[in-house]
Amino acid sequence: MDQGKFCQSCGMPLTGPELCGTEADGGKNADYCLYCYRNGAFAQDCTMEEMIDFCATIYAREMPGLSKDAARAQMRVFFPQLKRWKRP
Repeated sequence: MDQGKFCQSCGMPLTGPELCGTEADGGKNADYCLYCYRNGAFAQDCTMEEMIDFCATIYAREMPGLSKDAARAQMRVFFPQLKRWKRP
């Protein structure tokens, strides 16, 4: 997967600049979506597991036939690869 095409916090596909977060100066941030990153800071102060719990509901709803538990399992593999959650 091309990491540059997904929000590096929640994994949402970044299909256009209108979905990109913003820096403090109003410029676009190509790494994060508008829901996760606003005005140069993360919109939510959460752990990776909390983000997975939040996103699993949305992902399961958007992917018919995928259970919330299956969505969580997929995210637990994918999220540690994302910039925000990657361990040094």
